[in-house]
Amino acid sequence: QVQVVESGGGLVQPGGSLRLSCTASGLTSTEFHMGWFRQAPGREREGVVVISRSGAYREFAEFVRGRFTISRDSLQNTVHLQLNRLTPEDTAVYICAAVDRDWIPDLDASQFRYWGQGTQVTVSS
Repeated sequence: QVQVVESGGGLVQPGGSLRLSCTASGLTSTEFHMGWFRQAPGREREGVVVISRSGAYREFAEFVRGRFTISRDSLQNTVHLQLNRLTPEDTAVYICAAVDRDWIPDLDASQFRYWGQGTQVTVSS
């Protein structure tokens, strides 16, 4: 059974930064492509970033490019999402996802198989 666990959310002022982490575990010798999505109240879930299991391929949503970065420790199936220059519009539950297929997914939630519970990010003064 695969588990996806996020950490690192919280309250931050506009212009501030947060670092989110996510670990996928449960299948030995399996590496996952991983992604972050977010969902704000009353809005559809939207893709934030995808990173391949090697870390070589990364795709960011247009609205975050240049402000967020992602890195991963493939040995531990752990990814870290650095959120910089946050605005109130970034307030949402950030949800980590993983998939163990050969092809790299894009920013489409239907292409991911395993999901975490999410971590709240609130940007407010």
